[in-house]
Amino acid sequence: MDFALSPPAEDAVARMWDFMRAEVFPAEPVWAAHLAEHGPHAYPPVMDDLKASARRRGLWNLFLPELSGLSNLDYAAVAEVSGWSPVIAPEAINCQAPDTGNMETLHRFATAAQRSRWLEPLLAGEIRSAYAMTEPDVASSDATNITTTILRDGDDYVINGRKWWITGVADERCQIFIVMGKSDPAADPHRQQTMILVPRDTPGLEIVRHLPIFGYQDQHGHSELRFHDVRVPATNLLGAEGDGFAIAQARLGPGRIHHAMRAIGMAERALGLMVARAKSRVAFGQPLAEQGVVQELIARSRIDIDQARLLVYKTAWLIDHHGAKAARTEIAAIKVAAPAMATAVIDRAIEVFGAAGVGDDTPLAYFYAWSRVLRIVDGPDAVHRRTIARAELRRERPYTG
Repeated sequence: MDFALSPPAEDAVARMWDFMRAEVFPAEPVWAAHLAEHGPHAYPPVMDDLKASARRRGLWNLFLPELSGLSNLDYAAVAEVSGWSPVIAPEAINCQAPDTGNMETLHRFATAAQRSRWLEPLLAGEIRSAYAMTEPDVASSDATNITTTILRDGDDYVINGRKWWITGVADERCQIFIVMGKSDPAADPHRQQTMILVPRDTPGLEIVRHLPIFGYQDQHGHSELRFHDVRVPATNLLGAEGDGFAIAQARLGPGRIHHAMRAIGMAERALGLMVARAKSRVAFGQPLAEQGVVQELIARSRIDIDQARLLVYKTAWLIDHHGAKAARTEIAAIKVAAPAMATAVIDRAIEVFGAAGVGDDTPLAYFYAWSRVLRIVDGPDAVHRRTIARAELRRERPYTG
């Protein structure tokens, strides 16, 4: 396995770092001030400036190999850089979740008319989207549990049910929902689910509330929805009836690389803050950096970050060369390893900062909250450990004595 970046990827990473230093990091206080004045779900105009600059710099839609020319391994390095400012940077380059997964899904499974109506404005950064699968009344980590119904009625489908923790809904630019529901309860368990496109303004679609994560309201929101006799044309079907589970599985591989690498970027920034704090703070007569307990936190963090990065690189390489199916175990592994590593590293940084680490003067508290959430989204850790364990139990050993 060769994890060396291609020349185009090295160039993209260098341009991304220039963008981060010159514009993204300086935009962070501007972004925060706008939300403080106008509310947590307001849209800071500085994002439009960042998007325009990113396009001029050629940093746009890099997540999609067909458009960027970058492999999954190549883009992983760019995603890590964006993770240093995870609220702003991914959107500034139009590589933010859940839009990336939704754009990949539309690119692969949508009709020409659906791509023209929804994919093109998403690729242009003109609108946002949401992926509505998780439900409050069932364990949605098992997609076969989904109870929202998507039933044919003449030339339409009618949708009824509840969803929650649907990312992006609080932002009014979120104009299209990919909704997963049950269309045939009598079918094989993995052929009961169907996906359909629901525009935001469809009658019967109610936005109930925006849910906080550990007290933080995301600018784009994580929302609860209610579908009451929501009627959309049959032409809004994504793929065919019964394809929902397969489409859901297909969208997860590259997306988990993106999440994992952004988590690594957060961890790297946390480690950088930890080191700076350790060098500048004095306790018990010497800088924290000279105290063994702090050195241990720093050393363990460097080891953990580098181990996680190598595992993600391996996963990206496998997807590039053999496809997501061949990397199924590794995809599950990075979903467990990277957010857990980031949570641990950020926690160590908070320890070095003390009380300052749990406030809003540094990004550490938000990083900690979001890294913990990443251990639940896209399937909780327990589900992925189950996948890994099953593969390990089937593995043939060269020697068992």
